Amino acid sequence: MGGVFWPLLGIVVGGFLAIQAPVNAELSRNLGMPVAAAGISFLVGAVVLGLITLLMVSTQNAPPLNWRAPSLWMFVLGGFLGASFVTCNILLAPRLGAASLMAFLVTGQLVAGLLVDRFGAFGLAVREITMGRIAGAFLLLAGALLIRFA
Repeated sequence: MGGVFWPLLGIVVGGFLAIQAPVNAELSRNLGMPVAAAGISFLVGAVVLGLITLLMVSTQNAPPLNWRAPSLWMFVLGGFLGASFVTCNILLAPRLGAASLMAFLVTGQLVAGLLVDRFGAFGLAVREITMGRIAGAFLLLAGALLIRFA
């Protein structure tokens, strides 16, 4: 089960992104401001995550809180990347459509992931960039271009 569950969860959550972008774009059209829509999306997400955290901490089987003081750059970079991602999704969804947007997002995620893996950034294990991985990235880019222009 474990070998199938996590990839399937990744597919389902990837589907959430395909739905979130046009929903936030519609919110932006109603509000008249993409940044306001991104802010509301983050606010609601923060409330939901806070409630989930409280629920998890209140259960008997919850792992003990073992927090360390993170570096300031973790807050700043994580917040900046998240806000940029959501805001750009709001701007791009009406211009590219959901399928094209997702194809280009996944392509960008893969390329960035290959680089993060290659250098073992952020505490991840180092994984080499092989010809197979490069071919996969090019095939994904080709698929994204076909989705957009075919």
